[in-house]
Order: sequence, then structure tokens, then C-alpha cells
Amino acid sequence: MRLSPSLGAAAVVAGLLSVGAALLAMPDASLLWAAVTLAALCGHALTTSGTPRVRRGVAAGAGVFALVAANLLRHRGWGTDAGDLAGGQAAARAYLLEHWQDGMDRQRLIAWGLVLGVLLLAVAVSALPARGGRHGVATTVLALAALVWCVASVASTPGEPPLLDLFAAVWPGLLAVLVTAGLLASSGWRSDRHGLLPTGMILLALVAVRACSALASAWATWWTLVEPAEDAFLQPGIMISVGAPAASAIEVSSAVEMAVALGGVGLAVAGALRAHRETEGR
Repeated sequence: MRLSPSLGAAAVVAGLLSVGAALLAMPDASLLWAAVTLAALCGHALTTSGTPRVRRGVAAGAGVFALVAANLLRHRGWGTDAGDLAGGQAAARAYLLEHWQDGMDRQRLIAWGLVLGVLLLAVAVSALPARGGRHGVATTVLALAALVWCVASVASTPGEPPLLDLFAAVWPGLLAVLVTAGLLASSGWRSDRHGLLPTGMILLALVAVRACSALASAWATWWTLVEPAEDAFLQPGIMISVGAPAASAIEVSSAVEMAVALGGVGLAVAGALRAHRETEGR
């Protein structure tokens, strides 16, 4: 089909535009192009030839990721306006609490999107034949390393929050890492010849660990605001600037994060479809 290659090319172009917008500190445009990229990947998977279980599983996973990007775009801009802090200390504290709560909501949305999207990709990957080889051993080791890294990063969250409460708060992120690591371990055994599928899952595992770590950090900061130390002698004040922060012309970290996320989904989709074509001898 001619439509499938065209959609694949459109996904590449939109992905580059998304990363470029993130690099130029244009988050709304970056999320918009990210949603377009993932929607094009969904269409590419649907219009390619092959077993319906593989095509539909891959397309459904990409579609879920597109919905997550669209919801993150819609979610931007909600919350208290920093210009409404004339009420003093109480207003500043309420603003900070809402700011960190908003950050936790965003990370939970990413985590749940990863859980559902990766599970749908797993449906497609499970239909691929097992190949064995060194890829399987390597991805299994990397999956275990991702789990250990995630748990260690959560346990070492600054601020000394209660660990049981912390792990209870970040369990969606932990679940995302567990599900992504599971598919990462499996992807090596069912990989295409070029290793696109396990490479994409490695990148998605990095996204999951980053989301879990960010959720833990946001919750720890929120917890220090709502649960001040009982033996605190003085109540600390809150200093906040209501002016807009100086915008940087270049945002390398945001561009890298977007490139890793989109690259992970794109490589996983391409790798699963390629492995399926290799199985059918095309």
C-alpha cells in the first residue's frame, strides 16, 4: 500500500518538528507535533500489510500514546495564575501546592499512558515468533537494571519523605516501569534482525523511569509543603516570584526527552512490523 509509507514519512517529519519545537522552548507546538507523529504512526501500522493481531496491537499502542500527548497539550495552562498571589503567604502556599499537584497529575497521566500503550504493544509482540539469541539475554539484563534503577531513584528521593507513603504515591510510575521492563525483556527474544524493537523498548524504559522519578520528586516536594516537620521551631516562609522567568532560547533537555519518547515509540512500532514481515518472508 502506498498510504502506509507516506504515513511513515509524515511521522518522521512531524517527529523532527516536535523535537525542534521543544529545542526552541515551544512546548505547546512540540506536544501538538508529537500527537501528529504518534497519530501518523498509528495510521502507518493500520494501513500496512500483515496479520491483523500485529497491526492492530501496534496501531492501538501508538494511538494511546497519541491520546496521551493530546491530553498533555490540553492539560497545559490549567491551574492558579501566579499573578493572583496578592493574598500573601496563604496564596503563595496554595499556588505552590497546586503547581506540584499539577506536576504529579501530568506524570501520572504519562505513567498510565505508558502502561496501556505498552500492554497493547505487548499484544502485537506476543504474536511474533521467538527467535532466541544474544538479544534476549541482553534485553533481560537491561530490564532488570531498569527496575533496580527505578527503585533506587525513588528510594533516594531528597527530602526524607516516609518511604511507604512515597511508594504508595508513585505506584502508577512503578507499574509503568514494570510493564515496560517486561516488554523490554521479551522484545529481545522476538526482535527483528536490525534490533529496532528492543532499541525502541530501551528508550521507552528510560521514559518510564524518568516519569517515575519525576513523580517521586514532585510528591516529596508536595509532602514537605503539606506536612511540615513536627519538631520545626520556626515556620519557614515562602518566597515566590510572580514575574515570568527568563525564557531560554534553547531547551536541550526538553528536546532530548521528546526525542527519546518519540524515538522509542517509532522504533518499537517499526521493529514490531519489520519482525512480522521478516517472519512472513517479505
